[in-house]
Amino acid sequence: MEYHISAPLNKEEIKKLRIGDTVYISGTIYTARDAAHKRMQEALDAGKELPISMENNVIYYMGPSPAREGRPIGSAGPTTASRMDKYAPALLDLGLAAMVGKGKRSPKVKEAVIRNKAVYFAAIGGAGALLSKAITASEVVAYEDLGTEAIRKLTVNEFPVIVVMDCEGNDLYETAPKEYACQ
Repeated sequence: MEYHISAPLNKEEIKKLRIGDTVYISGTIYTARDAAHKRMQEALDAGKELPISMENNVIYYMGPSPAREGRPIGSAGPTTASRMDKYAPALLDLGLAAMVGKGKRSPKVKEAVIRNKAVYFAAIGGAGALLSKAITASEVVAYEDLGTEAIRKLTVNEFPVIVVMDCEGNDLYETAPKEYACQ
């Protein structure tokens, strides 16, 4: 199936999504990678508020390259999601609705996705220049000192992703190899 959804996300829309679905996201999403996730965890451990709300939001695991003249952002390809696995369950428990990255996730992330009726999307690795064309605005909103790993607020229009883990815990990284294995 193909879906066009708006971010921040609606939990009822998320429940419809199934692994393998193509989704086009429009609206506001945020970027955060390893260093930003570490800082957010440190803030939570210290009882402080996070610099952005997790409620119904999407975090894209991406650190952009510098923007060319006239563009809001440079190449914007996904990074390996498993590097955020030790932080993701806490953010999902705070209301994070979706994550975008590439690669498999840990059993603890899968449990948190199911518990919170969230979703994990994959963006196509190696297609960062094409993905950046769906980003119409980019603004650093937290941890500016982290450079490309700062948290950015992105405005996206028809940002293409694939559902690789749905809210029931179905995982395309587990099912696809079985389906397409040589007999």
